[in-house]
Amino acid sequence: MLQAVFWDMDGTLVDTEPSWFAAERALMSRYGVEWSDEQATALVGKALPDSAAILRAAGADLTIREIVDELVAAVVAGVRQSIEWRPGARELLAQVRDAGIPSVLVTMSEAPLAEAVASALPPGTFQLMVTGDMVEHGKPHPEPYLRARTDLSALTGPISMDQVVAIEDSIPGLASAIAAGAVAVGVPNMVSLKEDPGVVLWATLAGKSVTDLEELVAGRAASLELQSI
Repeated sequence: MLQAVFWDMDGTLVDTEPSWFAAERALMSRYGVEWSDEQATALVGKALPDSAAILRAAGADLTIREIVDELVAAVVAGVRQSIEWRPGARELLAQVRDAGIPSVLVTMSEAPLAEAVASALPPGTFQLMVTGDMVEHGKPHPEPYLRARTDLSALTGPISMDQVVAIEDSIPGLASAIAAGAVAVGVPNMVSLKEDPGVVLWATLAGKSVTDLEELVAGRAASLELQSI
């Protein structure tokens, strides 16, 4: 049985990556540093403090906290003007909600940006959120997804990660989901994702349904049963 769906946000639900890229370029240009798309792409999916440390080492003469605050404020401002949803994301979110299956937002963005995106969706879309400022270790560490399971279990009763589908668009995000034991789905956006035994790759969420998610969980259960024989 599919117990829950855990969703990454940036690049998975909403196409905010160009806004992050622009914010990083604007920040670095103040210090005379050219920031390429390749350098920005390398930060996709990382915890914000980790990304800020890389920017600081590259020449941004600010504290890590100051860098994070500036980047988040810039992206929040953009989201409040308009949100570009990834294909099929809202439709699948609605199906999951209508089926009575809990959804949890698990993002390395901080609360202000997560709340701005969540507020653009119908109330009750997410049972709760785990944001980057709520965890000590960001993706690719499993803590964000384990925190999501713990917090959701407190609301609904025990949650088994074998019965949770985690949807991600980045390599660090997928590593986090796999390490936490979730059924991991990769939907590429700004970063190419490789075929991996622990990851199911979908080209898009468009046309996907709750049935597709349930089949992934059933496949995991069948695999575990074979391993136990």
